[in-house]
Amino acid sequence: MYSLPRHAELAELELPEFGLPTVEPVIPPETYLARIEALSGKARDAGYDSFVVYGDREHFANLAWLTGYDPRFEEALLILDLKGCGKPLLVVGNEGKGYTGISSIEKRLRVALYQSFSLVSQPRGDSKPMKGILRLGGVKRGARVGVAGWKYYTDVEVDDPEAALEIPSYIADTLRRVAGRSNVFNANNLLLHPVIGLRAVNDVDQLAQFEYAGTFTSQALRGVLFGVRPGMTEHEAVQLMRLNGLPLSCHLMLSAGPRASMGLPSPSSRVIQRGEPFTTAYGAWGSLNSRAGFMVKSETELPRQIRDYVPKLVVPYFEAVAAWYEKLRIGASGGDLWKAVHGRIGDPFFGVHLNPGHLTSLDEWLSSPSYEGSKEKLVSGMAIQVDVIPGTGTRYFTSNIEDGLCLADGGLRAEFAKRYPEAWGRIEARREFMIEKLGLILAPEVLPFSNIPAYLPPFILSPRSAMRMTF
Repeated sequence: MYSLPRHAELAELELPEFGLPTVEPVIPPETYLARIEALSGKARDAGYDSFVVYGDREHFANLAWLTGYDPRFEEALLILDLKGCGKPLLVVGNEGKGYTGISSIEKRLRVALYQSFSLVSQPRGDSKPMKGILRLGGVKRGARVGVAGWKYYTDVEVDDPEAALEIPSYIADTLRRVAGRSNVFNANNLLLHPVIGLRAVNDVDQLAQFEYAGTFTSQALRGVLFGVRPGMTEHEAVQLMRLNGLPLSCHLMLSAGPRASMGLPSPSSRVIQRGEPFTTAYGAWGSLNSRAGFMVKSETELPRQIRDYVPKLVVPYFEAVAAWYEKLRIGASGGDLWKAVHGRIGDPFFGVHLNPGHLTSLDEWLSSPSYEGSKEKLVSGMAIQVDVIPGTGTRYFTSNIEDGLCLADGGLRAEFAKRYPEAWGRIEARREFMIEKLGLILAPEVLPFSNIPAYLPPFILSPRSAMRMTF
């Protein structure tokens, strides 16, 4: 389609309206039951007798992916008895007990109340102690217990990765007292690892949910990019997002001026000034989008020392993202993606320290196959986030494209198109825009989930002036 060399340039572009969903995908009960069974089988093969999944408000994703139940204020556990025949045991606090009906498989679970999961000063005394609940779930003396919270470790980080648990110590300590100190293991890799993790590969309904979320989160950023003005407060800028209440995967981020270089701050009542750096990001379950630039119309409004912002930073950055997209395909390795980025912006000036792209899920960051020397292969069904962040630490600030997408082979694409034709229409239109207008090279299996797909206006007050690849 294209021949090299190509380069990035700033051009006047018309970003199409890709539309918003009218149909919300739903994960059927049978899928949740199949996920529990798949985890049970994988855990048995790994030699476990019981499996405990921890969740709380921040670390909800494993539990929600398995059951559809997400902790709101409290901690929660799902306990699988891999050697017995009892139903999985969902352990919740006072307020969680009235919320278990959010799970479409509630009647296929046993539910136990553990009031110490509840907030401080709420009623206690009407539930068993933790050791009794663990035994009720099938955890026995001498049993090998796998535990999943939200993070696994390597021997670079800790002396004994399998023994390192990140869940609250009162749960970990009780597990070790009940099963035996040497019988409790970190088993997050069975869910999170980019190669063997069950959550690394998604079915069509889950991918459709991610596209649904991604459409709304990216449209929210589009509202900001095309509507923000100097003189607005950061809170007023967020109102341009027209948020609809989707559950968040992270705190909403929007800041200008001195705080923008931190990237992560929530909006404040501070008034946005012309000429300032600006950044924003919004993430819901299954998606996160982010953009960054300067609150100006053109380089002439920048300080004289950084008026080469576009050629010095944005052009090589966009070329690196374009190269990343060109390498993105089923069968590519994570190392291929790393090289595509670091081969162009690996110089210390750009400050690219995190993985160039990662797997995403209900939680914003699942894990990443993309690191130096990685041989880990990309496969059909992976949900991936473009996430290449230069942290220059200079007056040049940064440039940023963060968007969601998935990889889908021919069979999965056909199923997606048949089951979710409205979403499929958006995906096809996005691909056409990225290829024909942005000059990106996309393999057929790359399905973009963003309504601002790779759209990068470096000058926020000129949102129709964006980057593209050309000869």
